[in-house]
Amino acid sequence: MKLTRRTLIAGAAATVAAPYVHPAAAQEAIKLTIASSHPVAIPWVEPLKTVVVEKSNKQLEAAGSKYRIAWTEAFGGSLYGFQDTLNAVANGITDIGWIGALWEPAKLPLQNIMYSTPFTTNSVKQAVDVMNVLNDKNAAVQKEWADNKVVCFGACVSDGYHLFTKFPVNSLDDMKGKKMLGAPVCAPWIQALGATLVVSGLPQMYSQLQTGIADGVILIATGAWPLKIHEVAPFITEVDTGPLTFGGSAMNTASFTKMPPDVQKVLRTLGREYSDENARLIGVRLDVAMKGMVAGGAKVAKMPEADRKKWAMSIAPLGKLWVENLEKRGIQAKPILAEFMDTVRQRGGKPLRDWDKEA
Repeated sequence: MKLTRRTLIAGAAATVAAPYVHPAAAQEAIKLTIASSHPVAIPWVEPLKTVVVEKSNKQLEAAGSKYRIAWTEAFGGSLYGFQDTLNAVANGITDIGWIGALWEPAKLPLQNIMYSTPFTTNSVKQAVDVMNVLNDKNAAVQKEWADNKVVCFGACVSDGYHLFTKFPVNSLDDMKGKKMLGAPVCAPWIQALGATLVVSGLPQMYSQLQTGIADGVILIATGAWPLKIHEVAPFITEVDTGPLTFGGSAMNTASFTKMPPDVQKVLRTLGREYSDENARLIGVRLDVAMKGMVAGGAKVAKMPEADRKKWAMSIAPLGKLWVENLEKRGIQAKPILAEFMDTVRQRGGKPLRDWDKEA
């Protein structure tokens, strides 16, 4: 059934914020809904509230605008689930929301480029800045958003992936024959080690490790810590496959075009602040996560750089495959891959593998 605002807005009643009321009669209120499939505690959702909602009217006031935004907040999946993040914004279920490109490989393949170029980025700030550059300057990337009836304000980012296992990883050979839980996108990375990926979601990972379904998990530390994965897979091998962007904050195109120019400007500005705050939160929580897991008994070892390089070079030519698959659909992906890699290098990145040179 197609999502509509009318059929779903009732579900957000408990999370609706009180409308912004300003005493000056000359000011005009603009009603907007902001929503997400995930709770505010998530680092790429929290800035929707702490940055976009909480700063918007202050910035409009500082700019001398006569407009103020009366926000309706619907976080935590009260309007839609994680599989509908793009559809919900595109169809106006929410005016603004977080879009998870990870679940939209067919509609947002360009936003998923970092999953086909692991071991490329070196920091969360670098990763999110690089994708924002592409969102700002690359016509094909902009068209991808436009074709889906949304305007992207700022990319979102997570920390890189590590190995959480029931056994110590002293060398890459220790991974041969093992079963590892993870997202489907990580399958080519794990297969390169002679291991098998067992597709899993965050809520199931602890129990699956506990019951012996797998020998470990490939996961970001900020995801592993709240799940207490270290309790059932106490050996942590710090790999850092490179931070990844996977969507961002966006607005329904029809809603955006109706906004006065000064409101549009504030929303775009806050969209970039959203990215910066997302990156900051990841950095803070990554440090807390690692310290917390060590305090909880985890045994942490850093993968030698030679092994990281060996692993990166053993993975299938994902960049080339990404280009080939998209060019069959009429998308000129090769120059996009080259621009992405060059932008990373220009911002100080040192990719372990030149994915663009293989395409």
